[in-house]
Amino acid sequence: MLVSTPAIVLHSFKYGDTSKIVRLLTREHGVQSAIAKGAFRPKSRFGARLQFLSQGSAQLYIRQTRDLQTLAGFDLSDQRTGLTQHLERYAAASALAELVLRLSPAERHPEIFDLLAASLDRLEQAPAPSIPAIGLLSLWSMVSALGFAPSVERCARDGRVLPEGAGRFSLADGGLLCSACASGTETSKLPAEDRAALEALLEGKQDIGPLTPRRAAAHRRLLARFVRRHAAEERELKALQFWEAGS
Repeated sequence: MLVSTPAIVLHSFKYGDTSKIVRLLTREHGVQSAIAKGAFRPKSRFGARLQFLSQGSAQLYIRQTRDLQTLAGFDLSDQRTGLTQHLERYAAASALAELVLRLSPAERHPEIFDLLAASLDRLEQAPAPSIPAIGLLSLWSMVSALGFAPSVERCARDGRVLPEGAGRFSLADGGLLCSACASGTETSKLPAEDRAALEALLEGKQDIGPLTPRRAAAHRRLLARFVRRHAAEERELKALQFWEAGS
């Protein structure tokens, strides 16, 4: 069956002498692996269209019984070259693509495609001082869309409404704990301003106040540790690790 669907290139690698295998996030068919036959030939119809994070309309021959589909064509709409010209943008975008590739459910989820496309556009266009906050916003938004958001308004263990201000974050429990549950539990202190920033990010708000390098690093570390523990089952996520280290 030949289908045409909006798609974003999440990963690609050479296959044989002339072909390429691509992993695509498609809006209508989820994540698909496909072979682009002859992609490395001089007169290939694909040319340079299948670059990492490029977006376009993919024509795919899909067979439900196969894990590897055939890519018949890719009509490029946006190559997002701006992401590759700034390391911090590229690091956040790569971490986003990795989350989707490794954690996205197999079934169709158009909202994940739309969120990824919008997040990549926002990262590409953001003024340089805003990139740390937008990177955090984009990644926490994707974590939430994938169904793994931490609990910050209620105790992650007993559901009790938490008072405002500083809190104790339990990585094992996946969120903030009330004082009773935090007693005797391994937690890390989340200062009031950082808790407020995390709550804003989880609500999709970009304005979280100034982020010093130290605060930005702490927020990246919290997000990366949370993802590895609750979404990735402690699997290695290289792009997330690179972003966490502070590009």
